[in-house]
Formats: sequence, structure tokens, C-alpha cells
Amino acid sequence: MTAINSVVDLSLHDGVAVLTLNSPPVNALSAALRAGLDEGLKTAYADANAKAVVIICAGRTFIAGADISEFGKPPQFPMLGDVLDTMEASQKPIIAAIHGTALGGGFEVALTAHYRVAVPSAKLGLPEIKLGLLPGAGGTQRLPRLIGVKPALDAILSGTPFSARQALDWGAIDALAEEGKLLDAALDLARSIISDGKPLRRVKDMADKIAAARSNPSLFDAARKDYARKYRGFEAWKLALQSVENAVKLPFEEGIAAERDLFMQLVSSTQSKAQRHVFFAERQVSKIPDVPDDTPVLPIEKVGVLGAGTMGGGISMNFLNAGISVTIVETRQEALDRGLSTIRRNYENTAAKGRMSMADVEKRMSLLSGTLAFEALADCDLVIEAVFENMELKKEIFKKLDATVKQGAILASNTSYLDIDEIAASTRRPDHVLGLHFFSPANVMRLLEIVRGAKTAKPVLATAMQLAKKIGKVGVLVGVCHGFVGNRMLEQRQREANKLILEGAMPWDVDRVLYDFGLPMGPFAMSDLAGLDIGWSKEKSSSSTVREILCERDRRGQKTGRGFYDYDENRKATPSAEVEAIILDFARARGIERRVISDDEILERTIYPMINEGAKILEEGKAQRSSDIDIVWINGYGWPVYRGGPMFYGETVGLDKVLARLKDFEVRFGPQLKPAALLERLASEGKGFASA
Repeated sequence: MTAINSVVDLSLHDGVAVLTLNSPPVNALSAALRAGLDEGLKTAYADANAKAVVIICAGRTFIAGADISEFGKPPQFPMLGDVLDTMEASQKPIIAAIHGTALGGGFEVALTAHYRVAVPSAKLGLPEIKLGLLPGAGGTQRLPRLIGVKPALDAILSGTPFSARQALDWGAIDALAEEGKLLDAALDLARSIISDGKPLRRVKDMADKIAAARSNPSLFDAARKDYARKYRGFEAWKLALQSVENAVKLPFEEGIAAERDLFMQLVSSTQSKAQRHVFFAERQVSKIPDVPDDTPVLPIEKVGVLGAGTMGGGISMNFLNAGISVTIVETRQEALDRGLSTIRRNYENTAAKGRMSMADVEKRMSLLSGTLAFEALADCDLVIEAVFENMELKKEIFKKLDATVKQGAILASNTSYLDIDEIAASTRRPDHVLGLHFFSPANVMRLLEIVRGAKTAKPVLATAMQLAKKIGKVGVLVGVCHGFVGNRMLEQRQREANKLILEGAMPWDVDRVLYDFGLPMGPFAMSDLAGLDIGWSKEKSSSSTVREILCERDRRGQKTGRGFYDYDENRKATPSAEVEAIILDFARARGIERRVISDDEILERTIYPMINEGAKILEEGKAQRSSDIDIVWINGYGWPVYRGGPMFYGETVGLDKVLARLKDFEVRFGPQLKPAALLERLASEGKGFASA
């Protein structure tokens, strides 16, 4: 065996040169790996004893993709395109032997080989779209030629990896190898190619499948229409689709050149930078600086949930899905029966859609038990309280839990706003108390705010972080403060939105601006969906806000067919003349002189105070990193990924510009908009939030 460089070795196996790539952990296409592969190919070409070349990877995976840490930095040669040119120049058959994952640039390497073999467990794909990019090393040109335009479009525009068996059905690979015997299978294939004198199958020369698409131009029109809905606001998919269309319309060399131009256009775009920011932020979010990776975790085999309502049921489903048994405790049999029935119905609806089998439904339900007996929680490893947002009630419950549940178990509250330290103080084990704030619907939303109390033990935090991953959540560590991170920032937006509709905008104006910004819905549509009467009391109502007046008129949101909007039988919203009159009367009665408010002001008044509050959260140490705040908003509130999160967005606008507008707003609209000291400092220093 010859070492080509630190990450690539070359060996000869009975007439077949084997290039072994070994760059842990995922054989990413770093400069060293590209250089080693390029030099190794040239060395194999020059060896008269080598009649074919096998490219295989050591470790747990084939080339898992580009080294995206190189993006935005000066180029390091050879570039991947140079390496693929070296492959294209080969006069000897090249076989890619795939295990683990062959993704992005890794799959593009495999596509440039003449033959491909993979183990059944392998995954292949071109996920660049998820980073706001398109495949930039021939993926949009070779894959349509190999498997056809329609499946190639679906693979490229979805970014979803596909199995080796699917790849075989499509023709993306030539053979499946037995697990654990990939090299043997690749060598056998290489020798059969040599002995049979098979030609070099260069994908770039294949024309049959793209020729078929030339006679069906509606294929691209249909794809544009379909993906326009799926990717509202995103840019990369349009250029990726254009690049696949180029594969059909242009000669290969021209298509490759155009693909590279489109890739470079995207890699420097704000959207791609935002999506790459989110990619790295999600990988960093689970790291807690003062909680080492080797911190022991507590075993969680049985979970108790207090409350069988919407939140309690949704929380329970997360654990059932992960194979963890759950005991739900309620105070009334009727509420318990309703909660258990809802869980079963949710699972059966999923099964009816083909997303799980009825056997899966029964398996999950077999892990669930419900009871009115509080003592049934005694042997749980974790108990999550999901009752009303009332501090005295929660403190009473935690005192009772402390007396009932075994020592060493974790006690958690699902509170959205309340002080975890005050709750923990009602127990004799504050070190085993924390907040686990799930977002509604709890069985769907990815975010889990993990609230660290002043006395929460490090093993408890490590356990919560690990458990979040196990139940499919993105766990974000936050500190104790009113509303934690997400709801604390949301309050800023809601306050300004409610002021704007008195000053001159209408609810549908505000909602439209925020929807066009990329959010799934605006604040007033969101209020209608949740119900305007949450926290409202008919007995205490005094017409002191627009919301109170709407509730008094039985305009309580979608559930009553009327809220800020009027709704038809399909819950389609239309602006309400009655609501407009209510707002105008309310403003007039309070001496508010209405004015024309621009879309720009609506956006700035609702978004910039959130950024400002995020700066205060960082200042106070209630979030570890600005990127953690971005992850909260992307996974809990539908912030558009292509804008990177509120803190990243503030940096793209320019912190100096955000600061200047907030200073103006403070003068015009009040001290609640006073800029945070951190924002002032960073803007003056020309720095971003990541340096805070």
C-alpha cells in the first residue's frame, strides 16, 4: 500500500488499483482529500499493472459531501471540478464503491465514475438545496442523464437522500453488494469489466433519458408550479430547476459551465449564507460549555405526564414514538378518557395516511397508561407537569411530586413563562428540577426549550439534551426569565403589532407584511387560530383592548367563525368590516390620530424590537449564543430558514441600521423601544452578535 497523502492510500489488488479515502469522521471533500484523490488517480493511470480503479472509503461512510467550512473562503486547489476532470480523462474503468452516505459532492464523485456499486444500507443524494445551493460539480447534468429528468428533479429539488435499492431501480448504481463485502464486490465488478472488455460508461455521454424530456416541456412547467408552493420565498430551487433544464437543452460542457455559474451565484447569496448559518447552529446548539461531553446522564425508561390535555397528550406522544413508556395522570376520568382517545385517534389518522402501520399504533398505545392515582408517578424517571399557567398551582403540584416521586428522578415543568427557580424552591431537590417547554402541537413542533434553573445539576441538563435528540426535538438551553427566549421576544412583536393597528394599519396589513417576509402567518391570524379568548374572562372583561371587545362580541377566532377576520365554512379568512370599525372607534375614543403606515415600517416595528430583545437576552446570559436564539425562532415559530433567524437577520440588515431605527422609534413611540446596551456596543464596534 502506498500513501498518496495523509488521507488517501493506493494499493494494487490483482490488476485493480484501489484508492482508499480515509478522512474521519465523514470523508468530507476537504482540500487534502481532493488533492489525494486527484494524485491517486493519476498514479493509478500511470501504472501499467492497473487495469481498473476502485474508489472506496474507510470508516463509516463514503464521501459524505463537501467540506462546507471552506465556503466563503479563498479557494483551495484542486477544486472538485478539477478532480472530476481527472476522472473524466481516465482510459481505465473507474468503479465507485459506496457505503454509508454518498451525498452532495460525494455523490457527484460517484456519478463521474463509470460504474457504481453500493451496500443495501447506503444512502445517496444531492442535498445542496437545503443549504440554499444547487449541486455544483455536475450533479444537475449527470443525474438526469443517468436516471431520467423527473426522478432527478425530485431528488435535486427535495434534497432528500434515497436508498441504495431505490438507486438500483432508477439506474443510479449498477449493483448491490453484500453488507461487509463491498470491496470484494467492487473488485469482482472491476475484473468482470476488464475480462469482458466493457466500454467506459461516461454518464456525460448518455443521451436517451434527457432526449425523452425534450419532447415534454410541460414537465418543467409542472415542477415550477409544484415547487413554488413548497418553497415559498426560497431562491435556490428555481436555479436548480433551471440547471436541470439546461441538461436537457444544452450540450454537456455548456450545461456544466452554466451550472457552475449558477452555483457561484447562490453560494454568495444571503439566503445560502443564512441556511448554512442554520446548518452549523443546529449542530452547535446541544453543546453546553460548562457541561462536558462525558457528563453522566440519568436513565429515562418511564415518563410521567401530569395533564391529558392538548399539551400533555402531545408531549406523551413524543416519548411513545421513541419507545419510552408513559403514565398520564389526570384529576377527572372524563378528561383522562378524552386525552387517551385523542392520542389513539392521532395515531390511527397517521396510519390511515400510510405513515405507520396499525401494528405500530398498537405498539405505541401499549406503552401508554392513564390513571387518576397520583401515586402511579412514584417510580417514574422523569415527570413533566403540563397544567395551567398558574404559579401557586404549579408550586403545589411540585411539592406533591417531590413527596411522591422517587429520589433521583427529574421533575420538569412545561411552563411557557413562569419562574422555574420559584417552582424548584417548593421541592427538596431543586438540583433535579428544570423546565421542558414544548411548543404546540407538541408532537409536531421540533423545538424544546430546556430551561436551566439556578440549581439544576449538570447531569440533569446533559440528560435533557440527550433526551431531546432521542424524541426528535431540537433542544435549546435557555435561562430563567419571563417567557424564556421565544415568548419573551414574541411579546415585543405582539405589542408593536397591536399598537400599529391603532396608529393606522389594519390587522391584515400587518399579517400580509409578515407573511410576505416568510413567516407562516401574521400575529392576528395566529391569534385567531389559537383563540382570542385564551386568558380572557367574561366576568372581568372591560373593553380595555380591541381583543377584549372582539371576545365580548363572540369574535373569538376561527372556532367561532369570527375573530380579527371573518371565516367561511372552509376557514378561509377575509378582512372584517366590523373589526375595522371597532379599531377605528377604539382609536378615536383614545385620541389616536391615525396615519398611513408603510410596509417597511410595519416590518421594522415588528421585527427590530425582537432583535433588540434578543440582544438583551444575550446581555443577561439567558441564551448561550445568538445562533441558539435563531434556532428557537426557526423551530418554534416558523421563522423562514432562508433569513437565518432574527439575530442573523439583524446582522444582514446591519446592526447600525437596526440601532438607528430603534433610536428613532424610542423617541416616537416610547421607552419600550430603547436599544439594548449590547446592540449599541456591537454597532459602534462594527461587530456581530456572534462576538457577544
